[in-house]
Amino acid sequence: MNAIFAATLMLLGADPVSAPRFDAELIFPLHAEHNHAPGIVECPNGDLLVSWYRGSGERRSDDVAVYGARRKRGAATWSDAFLMADRLGFPDCNTCMMIDARGELWLFWPTILANTWESCLTNFKVSSNFQQAGPPTWKREGLILLKPDDFRGEALNVLDKTLGTISLVLSKEQQAEIREVRARLGNKLYQRLGWQPRCKPTVLPSGRILLPLYTDTFSMSIMAISDDGGLTWYAGKPLIGFGNIQPSVLRRDDGSLVAFMRENGPLNRIRTAESQDDGLTWGPVGVCDLPNPGAGVDGVRLANGHWLLVYNDTTRDRQSLAVSISADEGQTWQWTRHLEHHDAGAYHYPAVIQGQDGTIHVVYSYFVAGGKSMKHAAFNESWVRAKPE
Repeated sequence: MNAIFAATLMLLGADPVSAPRFDAELIFPLHAEHNHAPGIVECPNGDLLVSWYRGSGERRSDDVAVYGARRKRGAATWSDAFLMADRLGFPDCNTCMMIDARGELWLFWPTILANTWESCLTNFKVSSNFQQAGPPTWKREGLILLKPDDFRGEALNVLDKTLGTISLVLSKEQQAEIREVRARLGNKLYQRLGWQPRCKPTVLPSGRILLPLYTDTFSMSIMAISDDGGLTWYAGKPLIGFGNIQPSVLRRDDGSLVAFMRENGPLNRIRTAESQDDGLTWGPVGVCDLPNPGAGVDGVRLANGHWLLVYNDTTRDRQSLAVSISADEGQTWQWTRHLEHHDAGAYHYPAVIQGQDGTIHVVYSYFVAGGKSMKHAAFNESWVRAKPE
């Protein structure tokens, strides 16, 4: 848009910056293998980099590895997929990424040791050479090993209270699961093993990095915390709710934090918890008004202070993927629009960022009858607000 035309629009009362914009495309053609759980970053040069895992299955498939693709700034298409990480002979699953304060790229993902989620370890790789064609050149990698303080007593207390509020009659299988959880809570190995990522880290004004992790062993979440730019990591206090996993963390103006989490229990709502001390400890796990069918959510604080969540806005299935925006830091969600809303397929596990030019980028797993892919959508806030649904 030339300057004269833009000035004319502004004189007529139309802001060209806020005109609704939306584009979407598959990152690669529909693929026969399982492709799932993406992450996304915008590189300093404006390129977009996406990660996900691909293989014949998930945790039980030893051929699963982490792949990536790049869209050069200004390009309309994505590169061919390239290998990002692979612990040969073990499944490598959920991915997330970030660009740190030094401008370096971080990739996080779990390796599954014994083909169960409970047996995973979280890996990281770091690159300062990642803006060229093809995969990043990694300069450092390692494991994030956590030693949380013993949380057995608190967890048993929360579990007993939770069971006391549930009116459902538990099946024999559910009763057996609860007995297993009680036994595992007293096992130091299970408290330290099985934590894995899903949503991107949150970097606080202090420089503290919060990497949200969760475990299917107990269906709860935790923060891996670094106060030295990722050189070392330690565990915060677990977010104990027995059904709250895969947290996405947003920060209020007053410095408090809110974690929005996938529901992995019977409540059918997005789970929430708050922290008043930069993620070290968390208050009780509750719910918000937004529905959840047991599927991943992700959020981002926009440059104007508004909050944006991407989530499956149903209580069953993953055929509807919504974007909601809040102008009051999550107290209410005033605007909602759908990225996908169909009778078939699954559109889920979103990852969302806001680019340097204000564009909102969402990438998500796209499952339809013809195969699986990652889908990328790029839009602005005006697009979400332009059409009430």
